[in-house]
Amino acid sequence: MGPLILNTRPETDSQELEAALLARGYRLLSAPMLRIEFPPHTDCLDLAGVQALIFTSANGVRAFAKQCNARHYPVLCVGDATARMARQAGFGDIHSADGDIEDLARLIGDQIDPTKGDLFHPAARKVAGDLGSLLQDRGFNIRRQTVYDAVPSDHLPDDVITAISAHHVDAVLFFSPRTAISFVKLIERYKLEKDLVGTSAICLSEAVKDRLGVLTWHKTEVAKHPTQEYLLSALENAFA
Repeated sequence: MGPLILNTRPETDSQELEAALLARGYRLLSAPMLRIEFPPHTDCLDLAGVQALIFTSANGVRAFAKQCNARHYPVLCVGDATARMARQAGFGDIHSADGDIEDLARLIGDQIDPTKGDLFHPAARKVAGDLGSLLQDRGFNIRRQTVYDAVPSDHLPDDVITAISAHHVDAVLFFSPRTAISFVKLIERYKLEKDLVGTSAICLSEAVKDRLGVLTWHKTEVAKHPTQEYLLSALENAFA
């Protein structure tokens, strides 16, 4: 049997990831640290004067697609996974950055003329990084509107508690700082801190790693680039 991997990603983002893990021979447990909610909105999306859309997550694409049928806008995506979701949603003019907010800011600066209109950013209630500040000096006006919420989990599943307590979990995957923060709080609530000493933390970025520093891990691996492909490579490195 392969190593037992705990996936903490939200369910909405996990189908492709878990298929890739199973194809590589890993065993899986799931404990989503964030619950994605798409609440009904009475406010319309105000797209007047908008020249392009910005998506910093696949869930931003999903939420926009639920509320608006417009697909003619150019879209600028934080990474390839978000770009794939935009393509599935029916967008045609898609530009993808390399996986983080700084890369996206550079892409926008290269591709978009700020004098031709605003940029519309459908986003979560809480976002990682301030895209507006990164581009403010270049004359861009980014209109961010909350279209979904990522709610931290308030519990760990029973099978996950059992597996961690028995030291059966070989690695835990973390895709965002908020996911890591939620996980740390629950580990401390269930008093499982001492049960992770044989477990590796696999992090999408240094920012994610920083949120996990209060826990003691067997190994901590960080993806060379903030993409799922590189995270899976970091997972393989943990068992090399």
